[in-house]
Amino acid sequence: MNEKEEKAIKRMQTASEMSLMHYKKPLLITYSGGKDSAVLLDLAEKAGIPFEVIHSHTTVDAPETVYHIQKEFKRLEDRGVKCRVEYPTYKGKRVSMWTLIPEMSMPPTRIARYCCEILKEHGGNGRFIATGVRWAESSKRKGRGIYEKIHRNSEKRVILNNDNDDRRRLFENCTVKLKRTCNPIIDWTDEDVWNYIHSEHIPINPVYHMGFERVGCIGCPMAGTYLRLKQFAIWPKYKQNYLSAFKRMIRSKREKGLETEWNNAEDVYHWWLQDGVLPGQIEMDLGEEEEG
Repeated sequence: MNEKEEKAIKRMQTASEMSLMHYKKPLLITYSGGKDSAVLLDLAEKAGIPFEVIHSHTTVDAPETVYHIQKEFKRLEDRGVKCRVEYPTYKGKRVSMWTLIPEMSMPPTRIARYCCEILKEHGGNGRFIATGVRWAESSKRKGRGIYEKIHRNSEKRVILNNDNDDRRRLFENCTVKLKRTCNPIIDWTDEDVWNYIHSEHIPINPVYHMGFERVGCIGCPMAGTYLRLKQFAIWPKYKQNYLSAFKRMIRSKREKGLETEWNNAEDVYHWWLQDGVLPGQIEMDLGEEEEG
């Protein structure tokens, strides 16, 4: 076991102690079905702590991801670990990506990422959670800490970026039961993650074997045009679901008397995908030429 693995396990053990002390409940592991949360689960088992697992169902995960999570939850439940799938709600009712788009009167974009907040980040309120967030994933995540207590008042937020941070005692003794977070592998690189997966023989989501480097929502604007086109080629039903949602969105906007720059669902799709197809332009499907 290397130094990073030892640190990650100690972080989880510390988080577990604080969860049992302040929340009277086991540490809650968030599980997306991706490589980072797979490592997180394995480390939690090695840490020898009581824990529960939660998955936030986004409604736009690949079928392979859904089946992989079901299989992993069955394995954990057979070992006595409590697992839960949490479904998204908005304004007190169950929602999906396909109902959210007409509700919001626009598709999710890189700037308007309402989908993440509603579909992914709602789980674990009032609990101490552990996530697979890592600094190496994006520049935005470099502002995350090993331990976090998020508060609407920025002055009351506590983010610890070092295992020996002087504010550790303040964080450990805080009795306010807001959501608190531990990110045990936050300082791991992609190489660290994959080396651990291979050395420990951890089963991974089949989506990785299909040529994708990350597991996420199908059609996510953060993925870029090429990867989204690849996703829709593999899972065409999701493209049709988006087109149907865009059609309902346009109808809803018109019923509300709102202006819209789009004439039809296809216009929305190409604007959203940023694939260079202009409104009204015919999309050509160039297949293989027939042999004469």
